Amino acid sequence: MQIENPVLKGFNADPSIVRVGDTYYIANSTFEWFPGVQIHESKDLVNWRLIAHPLSTRTLLDMKGNKDSGGIWAPDLSYADGKFWLVYTDVKVTEGAFKDMTNYLTTAESIYGPWSDPIKLNGVGFDASLFHDDDGKKYLVQMEWDHREYHHPFNGIKLTEYSVEEQRMLPETGKIIYKGTDVKLVEGPHIYKLFGQYYLFCAEGGTVYSHQEVVARSKELFGPFETQPGEVFLTAFDSPDNYLQKNGHGALVDTPEGEWYFAHLTGRPWHRENESVRDPRGWCTLGRETAIQKVEWDEEKWPHIVGGKQGRRFVEAPKGAVETKYEPTYPEQDHFESDTLNINFNTLRVPFDESIGSLTAKPGHLRLYGKGSLTNEHEQALVARRWQSFYFDAQTSVAYSPYTFQQMAGLVNYYNTGHWSMIHVTWNEIHGRVIEVTQNDRGVLTSFLKDKAIKVPDEAEYVHFKVKVRKETYTYAYSFDNEYWTDIEITLDAAILSDDYVVQSYGGFFTGAFVGMANVDYSGYELPADFDYFTYKELEKN
Repeated sequence: MQIENPVLKGFNADPSIVRVGDTYYIANSTFEWFPGVQIHESKDLVNWRLIAHPLSTRTLLDMKGNKDSGGIWAPDLSYADGKFWLVYTDVKVTEGAFKDMTNYLTTAESIYGPWSDPIKLNGVGFDASLFHDDDGKKYLVQMEWDHREYHHPFNGIKLTEYSVEEQRMLPETGKIIYKGTDVKLVEGPHIYKLFGQYYLFCAEGGTVYSHQEVVARSKELFGPFETQPGEVFLTAFDSPDNYLQKNGHGALVDTPEGEWYFAHLTGRPWHRENESVRDPRGWCTLGRETAIQKVEWDEEKWPHIVGGKQGRRFVEAPKGAVETKYEPTYPEQDHFESDTLNINFNTLRVPFDESIGSLTAKPGHLRLYGKGSLTNEHEQALVARRWQSFYFDAQTSVAYSPYTFQQMAGLVNYYNTGHWSMIHVTWNEIHGRVIEVTQNDRGVLTSFLKDKAIKVPDEAEYVHFKVKVRKETYTYAYSFDNEYWTDIEITLDAAILSDDYVVQSYGGFFTGAFVGMANVDYSGYELPADFDYFTYKELEKN
């Protein structure tokens, strides 16, 4: 068997990996998307399936009003004392001198929960992880944020003891144990006790093409830590032609046979025909994904990526692993016959509940009640799933009768509040119920059809919408009978929904493209829209 990277396609950033018995689990960042933290499981490191979202209640996660790319940053999943420990960060301020955030801890005996009420830890810095020392003590290791404009904001890696008995941090024990290298932006720390020493794995260089992972070690937990000599542990910065880019931030895991692997963040950029592969480096419309590399240890007990520090697309699977394939966790077409959303669907900032929609109000339909615009950071009626292929078709149909231009419902492709497009049913003074296509690009709205918006026949109860994503571009189509389709002659630039485009104008660029259904009614009357089905079909090219 071979591992083919990325193992978790589409927006699955900042992996934290742990093995419990013969099962591996990866927890990933979810940022402003609800529910919080994605967890996949595998028996062989090759085949993975999505199984849980631990932060599924407002008690555990309240992100109403969070900024784009705020919310859940770099969760840490560990297992000790017969239970899972999940540390997560809710970031409230993303831009400017400050990073206001709160780190929490929740535990569960089963990966499926129930998860305990959150324990507030601190707000020292993000990317917090829990280290369980072999003497029973526990420590929080995290980057420390420094707002002072005359200091570097990434002040170093801080280690602070956590009291299980008191359920609180012991701040008087806190100490900076590692300042990183000259690359700066040291973050994403994980500590492992191996070969009688403490190993510190950290990300550096920012989560862009200069990203990297470094290793340091010490005989004492609080240092001093020595950086691994020679080549950096993992980076593709100097390998622009490598299939995997942005390699960095990750976590180490061992196998039952005593082998070692490293799960890490990666990105797969595409390039326009007339663009250099070096500048711009490319456009990652699938966001930051998760890959896995094999690790070997040299005679001095320093780790190295097998096949080179740039990381490989194909990696040898663990010895003794029995291939375990899973059925897809989503149907190609979802007819909304369950009373819960499919596990691959997400909402923004707030949970899917009766205030946003219903799966029972009209059987076999997803009803969404009109909420704020797609630029709203508090509450939207949007249900969407990740882009996980460069080539796919998605389709839905909606029954909707708007009576003002302030109401619109349809199919959306979304990155954040400033970057999205939508084909939707709305209303205008010329034809009444019409079809329009809009795009928000860096906060500038374009209505493509304007007064030539397509009239919806009075007898048409449902309007069917389709998007055809073809790597560099995507287009929309509509139908009134789901048989005869009309392509709209507007070709949209997929790069607008990429991290690399968003970062040019906004610092919060940490998610990825989503496709789904939305109902906007900023008139405040909450006019419902009923979606009959949703189809997501990946094509052969990916």
